[in-house]
Amino acid sequence: MQFSDPRSIYLQLADAICDLILRGTYASAEKIPSVRELAGEAGVNPNTILRTVSHLTDQGILYNQRGVGTFVSENARETIMQQRKKTFLDEELTSFFKKIELLGIDFTDLAPLWSQWKAVRQEVRHENQ
Repeated sequence: MQFSDPRSIYLQLADAICDLILRGTYASAEKIPSVRELAGEAGVNPNTILRTVSHLTDQGILYNQRGVGTFVSENARETIMQQRKKTFLDEELTSFFKKIELLGIDFTDLAPLWSQWKAVRQEVRHENQ
């Protein structure tokens, strides 16, 4: 948990579970740990985990089988990617554009930095393989 993050703990936990789905830790149709297990791992009250699971269920990322457990929805990965792309385009990119306009930065200044960043990321990926 990042206590400096202004968002509610349950939303931070929801993002953490989504990250695990995107990384493949939890696969489609796979059962996730129980509420008690997740609460113990995160060090939070089980009610917070229940709120997190309810939130992700409402979004179609998780589903519950009564008496069996909570599972990752078949299209969870795609749903998460669509939501995060929308958030990025609607919020983060707008903020980015406002900052570069305020600072008087031109896109021609950004192109070499973008190329450099991609090259470094590619080197890191090769080293990790």
